[in-house]
Amino acid sequence: MGIYCFLMENIQVFSVFEISRHIRQVLESSIEALYVKGEISNFVHHSSGHMYFNLKDEYATLRCTLFKNANYKLSFKPADGQSVVCFGKITSYEKGGSYNLNVSSMVPAGIGDMQARFEALKKQLREEGLFDEAHKKKLPPYPERIGIVTSPTGAALQDISNILKRRYPVEAFVYPALVQGKDAPRTLIRGIEYFNAEGRVDLIIITRGGGSQEDLFCFNDEELARAIFRSKIPVISAVGHEIDFSISDFVADLRAPTPSAAAEIAVPNKDDLMSYLGSMQQRLSLSAKNRLSGDAHRLSELTLKLSRYHPQRLWQDYQQRFDMAEMALKNIKHLIREPQTAFQKAQHSLISIAEIKIRGKLDRGQDSMHNLAQQLSTLGQNTLFKYNMELKAKAGMLAQLSPETMLNKGWALAMKGNRVVRSIKDLKAGDMLSLQLSDGSKQVEVTKDK
Repeated sequence: MGIYCFLMENIQVFSVFEISRHIRQVLESSIEALYVKGEISNFVHHSSGHMYFNLKDEYATLRCTLFKNANYKLSFKPADGQSVVCFGKITSYEKGGSYNLNVSSMVPAGIGDMQARFEALKKQLREEGLFDEAHKKKLPPYPERIGIVTSPTGAALQDISNILKRRYPVEAFVYPALVQGKDAPRTLIRGIEYFNAEGRVDLIIITRGGGSQEDLFCFNDEELARAIFRSKIPVISAVGHEIDFSISDFVADLRAPTPSAAAEIAVPNKDDLMSYLGSMQQRLSLSAKNRLSGDAHRLSELTLKLSRYHPQRLWQDYQQRFDMAEMALKNIKHLIREPQTAFQKAQHSLISIAEIKIRGKLDRGQDSMHNLAQQLSTLGQNTLFKYNMELKAKAGMLAQLSPETMLNKGWALAMKGNRVVRSIKDLKAGDMLSLQLSDGSKQVEVTKDK
C-alpha cells in the first residue's frame, strides 16, 4: 500500500459555513423570482404566523416558507394534498445547508396557471412596446358615433346605454360578441376589426361586467391585444370591476374601471356643456357690446374730425383770414405816411450820437496803447538785465570747476584704459595708468595693491 503526503500549506481550505454562504450567494444572484407548481405536504402553520411546507411532484420535493407578512393575503386555507402555484425567490438556509423557496404569493393551481400566463404575456407585450404612452391615441372630445363591442344581453351594455342617454345625445352601435369562454377573443377581435373597416364610429368601447378570474380571462388574449393595438380608432377598455385588470386594459388607449365609467369618460355631460355655452354666450354678448360701444365712440370722434376738415369749413377759415389781412394792410399804409418825417429826423440824430461815441472810444484806446507800450519796454529791459547778471555768475562758477583749473591747482586725472579711476578698489599691482597733469600726461605702473 502506497503512502501519500499532502502539503496543506499550499492548498486553500474552506469551512462548511463558507461553502454554504457561497452557495447561497450564487443561488440568490443567478435565479430570479419564479412560479413553481406542486402539491402541498408537511404543512405547518407556526404560532409565529409563518407557514412551512413542502412542494412536491412525482420526481422531487422543495422546501417552502411563507412568512406572516405575506400569508395574510391568502384567499384560501392551505392544506396537505392541495395543488398550488407559488411565486417566490430561491434562497439557501446556511445552517442546514439546504435550499428553500421563499414564497411571496400562493394560489390554487388552476388560478395560478392563469396568473402565470397573464404575467408572462404582460411582460412580453410591455417589452414589445404595446403599452407605451407614445402609442396611445387621444379620445375625441365630442364623439358623434360610438361602437360598443360586448354581449347584447349583458348588464354592461345596459349601464352604458343609460348613461349615454342621460349625458350626451350620441349614436351607439353594438357589435354582439362573446365575453366569456375560449371562443370569446375571436368575436371581440371581429368587433374591433368591423368598426375599423366601416369607419363610421369615432370611438370604440370593449367591455363586460364583473366576474371571476376565469370569466375575465378571455380579455387576456394575445391576438385580442394586438387587434386593439392595430385599431386606428381610439379604444376604451372597461372589463370587470375597479380591482380587475386585464391585458386589454394595458394596451387600450384608455382603461375605465367599470362599464359605467367608460360611458362617462367617452362623452361629455350635456348639462355641463349647456352651462359652458351659456357662460360663453354671456361673454360673447358682453364683448360684442363693449366692441360696439368702442366703435360708436370712435365713429363720433371721426365725425367731429371730419367736420373740422370739411372743404366748406376750410374755405370759410381762409376767407376770414384773407379779410383780416386786407384790413391790417390798410392800417399799415396809414401808419407809414404819418411817421415818415419823424423817422428821418430820428435817423439823423442817431447818426450824430453814434459818431461822437465812436470818436471818444478811439481817443481813449490810443492813450491806453501808448501806456502799455511804455510798460512793456521797461519790463523787457529789467528782465534782460536780470538774466545777464545770472549768466555771468554761473559762468564764473563753471570756470572755477573746469578740469583745466583743477589740474592747474595740482590735481591729476588717473585713467585706466578708457575709464576714469574713481577708487583704489579698482586698482591692483601691475595695472598701467595714464596720469593727466596740467602740462601733459605720464604712464605709471601700480607696484603694490595697498
